[in-house]
This record gives sequence, structure tokens and C-alpha cells, in this order.
Amino acid sequence: MTVSETTQAVLLLTAHFNKTDSSAAKPLAPKEYGRFAEWLHQRSLTPAHLLRGNPNDLLIEWHDNTVSIERVKALLERGPALAISMEKWLRSGLWVMTRSDPDYPRRLKQRLGSDSPAALFGCGNRLLLNSGGLAVVGSRHVKDADLAYSSKLGVLASGAGVSIVSGGARGVDETAMLGALGAEGTAVGVLADSLLRACSAAKYRNHLMANNLVLVSPFNPEAGFNAGNAMQRNKYIYCLADAALAVHSGTKGGTWSGAHEALKKDWVPLWVKPTDDPEAGNAALIAAGALEAAATVEDIDVAAFFVMAGEPPQANPYRVAQEVTLEQPVVLVKSAAKADARSRAQVQGETEQVVNDRGTASEPNAATRSGVPQTLGLSEVSFYDLFVVKAQELCEKEPRTADDLVDALALNKTQLNAWLKQAVDKGELRRRAKPVRYELPSSKQGSLALD
Repeated sequence: MTVSETTQAVLLLTAHFNKTDSSAAKPLAPKEYGRFAEWLHQRSLTPAHLLRGNPNDLLIEWHDNTVSIERVKALLERGPALAISMEKWLRSGLWVMTRSDPDYPRRLKQRLGSDSPAALFGCGNRLLLNSGGLAVVGSRHVKDADLAYSSKLGVLASGAGVSIVSGGARGVDETAMLGALGAEGTAVGVLADSLLRACSAAKYRNHLMANNLVLVSPFNPEAGFNAGNAMQRNKYIYCLADAALAVHSGTKGGTWSGAHEALKKDWVPLWVKPTDDPEAGNAALIAAGALEAAATVEDIDVAAFFVMAGEPPQANPYRVAQEVTLEQPVVLVKSAAKADARSRAQVQGETEQVVNDRGTASEPNAATRSGVPQTLGLSEVSFYDLFVVKAQELCEKEPRTADDLVDALALNKTQLNAWLKQAVDKGELRRRAKPVRYELPSSKQGSLALD
């Protein structure tokens, strides 16, 4: 990986290059860098210009209470430390992205603005950072029942084509991620410490090689645990996802404070699993405005977690329902009334009716596409059903390869292959060989409606 001049400048300004960086100049915090970067942008400058020109001349009009010109200059003089650190990190398989990179997570920019991390270190499939998903958070020390819930939740998310976004800490976080990965799903781990070590861990190695996992951190990849960093990264977990579920929270600590911040900022819908643990803070979070999730994992409907969100996950076929099966949009519940805690059943019930923009059901067979009914109950339609509708539409005119379908549906390839096998087994698609392609069976021509 070649590190651009802009990336070098951003790292010099914002990154620590040692586990315990004792340099006189303290790297810029996200908000400090946000102010500085905006000032440069307004003057048609980039951080790279500071490496090419004289900072004294370029910054003559810069004035800030905490970011002095002397501090900027001292940070830019750390070139040798940057070179040594980057050589080690890149040789170990890490990559780095900054806010100026086109594949930087757009959800972080949209939700955090100038408070989004100036740089992210990572390993694995960086495309997953823009796929959204379900954030799963919880305590490190929980009962076996909560760990089983977390693991099965990851499996359910995998089956729905939804990524698990979590912090990678032992307990709920790691268990949910490994549950999804074990079911050939995808996961995003936002680590507060020890990224370099995690990227070589046996439990993650195969998943990283299969492009089903990305691990990222805004902190030094070799940094050890730091309570402040752990608290700070919580917001990134929520903001990379489209909905969140807290399996277990105490009444203090990272999960508790992160959940309250998420409720206050209203980044994504926050669901909380009810519990009879008298020392848990779950009930208090629900009273504060969180939504009550199913108490048993067998009653979970992954789609219901996203009905409060303004946008489902990018790789979620729920979006396909809007594009393929409906001429009028689905009416989604917004989070304006979120202050009143509502149960999962209440919220899901509000999404059952698909209506036209006059608020009434359409006439039979009116405004349909390829024979798909206008009215669909979301509780009656699985993600697999929606996938079949779209896949049959794409394959109706000509056979399509798996890669064609990955591009068209924005699905994870592992999930796509699983659904393709299921569709072929059920006779909903036909598989052709040499080369492998998929087409619509003759019996399905002209009839693409959901049963």
C-alpha cells in the first residue's frame, strides 16, 4: 500500500506513533483537526500543502485557542517516527484511510461531522465499513444465557444478510461477531486497543482472508487498553450501523454511557433486551427511550430492528422491496416519537400495511411490477423471498453469473451463494454450467410474484 502525501500529513497531525507517545506536541483531537481541516479547505489548501510549503507562510492567518502554529509545526516534524511506524504496520498487513479517502465510512461523516476520526487503521475488507448493519453491544462479564443470545443473534443477522457491528471486546461484542462469522456472515469490529495483535489472531484469520471481516481502530494499532479510548470508540460502533441492540448493560461503564449517548444523539434506533438481572441497567435504558427487543432469541425478527431507521443497511434486501415490488414507497416509522418506549411488537405492527401516497390500499393488480402484489406484510416476507424476486427479475431476460448478481444486489458473496443454492434447490432458479450462470426456469416465466 502506498501512503499518499495527504495521508502522511493527516497522520502527522493526528496520530500517536508509540504506545505511550511522550512527544511535546500532542496530536490533534478529532474536533481540533476538524476545525483545522475546514479552515484549510476554505482556503483551497489540503494537509499535504503543509509538507510542501512553509507552514509559517501558509498558516499566517490561522488563529485557534488550542491549536497553535507552533504545535502544528512540531507535529509535522515527526516524519522519522511516522516512517518507522508505517513500515511496521504496513508490513503486518494493516492499511490506513483518512477522511479524504473516497471509501471512508460515509455514516461517520454524516452523523459525526468534524468529530469523525481523522484516520482509521484497519485490516480486512474495508468495503464492509460502508455496508451498515446491526450494532450489538454489551458487557464483558455476562451470564451464559446472554452469550448464547448474542451468538444466535449473530447467526440470525448472517441469515438476513446483515453485518454485525461491534467492539470486539470479550463478552457480548466478540460473541455476536463470531456467531455471525461462524455462519458465513460478515462483521465489523471497531477496536479500542491492540488492533495489530487482533489482526493476526487465529479466531479472526480465516474470516479476514475470506473478506467477511474488517477490524478498524482510530487509535495507535499497538496501543493497549485505555478506558478513555474504549469510551470514545463507542460512538463509532453506533454510527457505523443502522440499528443497535444492547444485550446487557450495567448501570455504569462503557455500554451504559455509550447507550445513553446514542439515545441522546439519536444516531440509530436502539433496542434493549429485557432481563431479570436486578443489577442490570437494561430496564433503565428502556425507560429512557430505548425500544424493547424480544427477550428470547427465537422470537427475534432482524428486519424489525430497522423499521425505525431512515435507511436500512446497504446490503439488506429490505431495500430491494422498495425498488422491486412496490410502485409506491413503504411507509416507515420515524424516530420522532422515540421518547415513549415501545415494544418490538408495537413497532413491527406499525410497518405491516403498505399504502399508496393517499393512505389507502391499491386496487388488486394495480400498480404492480412483474406480477408482484402492491400490498406486502413485512412480517410475512423473509429477506430470502425478497432476494428471489429481484434475482428472478434480473435473470428473466438472460442468464446471470454470481458476480453479476453481487454487483446488482450489493450483497455479500457468501450470503448470495447460500441463497442461490437454496433457490436452485427449490426450483426458483436454474443453474447452468460452463460457465456457471443462473436463469429463470421456464415454469416461472411471466410470474415473479411472492407466494
